[in-house]
Amino acid sequence: MKALLNGIRIVDVTTIVMGPMASQTLADLGAEVVKIEAPDGDLARHSGAPGPDGMGALFANNNRNKKSLALDLRRPAGRAVLTKLIAGADVVMHNMRPKAAERLGLGPAAARAANPAVIHCAAVGFGSGGPYAGTAAYDDVIQAAAGLAALPLKVGRAPDYVPSIAADKIAALHVVYAILAALMRRERTGEGCDIEVPMFEVLAAFLFNEHLDAATFAADGAPGYSRLLNPNRRPYATKDGWIAAMPYSGGQWTRTLAELGRGEVADEAWFATAAGRNANSHTLYGILAAALPARTTDEWIEVFHRLDVPHARVNTLEDLVADPHLAAVDFFRPTDGLAGRLRSVAQPVAFAGLADAPDRAPPALGADADEILAGLGYAADEIAALRADRALA
Repeated sequence: MKALLNGIRIVDVTTIVMGPMASQTLADLGAEVVKIEAPDGDLARHSGAPGPDGMGALFANNNRNKKSLALDLRRPAGRAVLTKLIAGADVVMHNMRPKAAERLGLGPAAARAANPAVIHCAAVGFGSGGPYAGTAAYDDVIQAAAGLAALPLKVGRAPDYVPSIAADKIAALHVVYAILAALMRRERTGEGCDIEVPMFEVLAAFLFNEHLDAATFAADGAPGYSRLLNPNRRPYATKDGWIAAMPYSGGQWTRTLAELGRGEVADEAWFATAAGRNANSHTLYGILAAALPARTTDEWIEVFHRLDVPHARVNTLEDLVADPHLAAVDFFRPTDGLAGRLRSVAQPVAFAGLADAPDRAPPALGADADEILAGLGYAADEIAALRADRALA
């Protein structure tokens, strides 16, 4: 944990991955994050491999450095606690559909009534200005809707999902920078603001960064960046495994083609420019695909290192757990206080000269209720009454 956001309090009413990953990043940077869960907990609490205490790995890897408060926001007393929390918070964030958020006292108007300077961040499936607004959305749905799942069609394969929670995690990073930017603005102006982070638009923007291509300049221009939509752009089989190799500049390709005995290709007129090489990438990548099975992966690593051509062994997840570089940079770290935990994934960004504080283990459901409520001014008998009313788990 870093001490960059000390003094910032975040009320986090998010679930699964998108919101929790974002709030964990902010907590890792030093913000105090109070995670509000329903009495039966975040759905992710029991997702992934279970630890000795039953906490799922998906929850454990997205909820460190937070405090947990289990409230039933359907009950007026639960909503009253939420309102008090927002009144003293810098940020409130949720990933509910707008109508559900309004019902539970989490809409922007309710947040602004409790705290005019609060930053309200809603992470949603589809932006509120379009016809899909309010539609339910999970990662697979957004991968399909935003075009990611269909990209394999461009290279002769069936549509497919990226086997990662890609849309959620990309949107999570947008949540982080949006909140940080709003905090900076409030530091200068004293004003809060409302933020909406729509997964559909976020993932579409992510893809169109390169794939808008010819549609950038012409109404009838075809989207799709040709170098990437090339069936020969793939990990290449070697004699004993797989390797990624990516000659990119003219010099890298010239050296590679000479090594492969295909130096004459560099004499083609199209080869002289980056645009020409991109337009003929199917030919260049095809030469790589045909040549690499002749030697082992280790032999090719030695060759590409000598040629100064970007390359990498195709690592499996199992390989990465034991990867020497990740070990050297302290990528996997234990988290104190979580039963059975051997590894957690550290924030990969380094801040020179800024010391680390110990991380706090992901909390048990409602573990911090008494501390949080006492800080809001609730007496012990009032806390007991909230539990008796089932507004507090």
